[in-house]
Amino acid sequence: MIPKITVYSDYVCPYCFLAEEEIKKAQKIVGQEIPVEWMPFELRPAPTPTLRPEESYLQTTWKNSVYPMAKELGVPIQLPTVSPQPYTHLAFEGFQYAKEQGKGEAYTHRLFTAFFQESKDIGAIEVLTQLAGEIGLEASAFQEAVTSRRYQTAHAAALRHAVEEVGVRAVPTMVIGGHTIRGMLRAEDLAKVLQSFSS
Repeated sequence: MIPKITVYSDYVCPYCFLAEEEIKKAQKIVGQEIPVEWMPFELRPAPTPTLRPEESYLQTTWKNSVYPMAKELGVPIQLPTVSPQPYTHLAFEGFQYAKEQGKGEAYTHRLFTAFFQESKDIGAIEVLTQLAGEIGLEASAFQEAVTSRRYQTAHAAALRHAVEEVGVRAVPTMVIGGHTIRGMLRAEDLAKVLQSFSS
């Protein structure tokens, strides 16, 4: 039996968005839908300064790595223009609410597309509330949950789990059947890993 895929990611990591697409393709290759559990990891938690898209680091990384990879994989993506890039703790607290409502995976996908295809500021509560409503969450309940910081403790516990128990240092990191995979796997390679559990 193929175990679930646990993915540690951050909403501002383009490789995490690309990994989401490769997971879907890998599921098609193995011919079955495998449960995917998304887990939070903040690359630059406050007060660490976040990156600015106009500066050379992101410009160079996207030109030399992200854009060529996305083109090869057939995923539309653009360097978001939000500057500086948003902190993601509120987005992840919203994720905890969405997960409770059975919509964690849909929420994760919508935040990826909002940031990497529409340049939406996913650090803003009003933007998060709009996106939550688009995937069928009750907008006012979501907004109250994020504004009140009701899921701050749950998010902090999830971060501690990622760092202290799993040893996550960079994203994406996947855990499949007790095996930790650091970095993004192409669909074919991920499918091989998944198939090894059913042989």
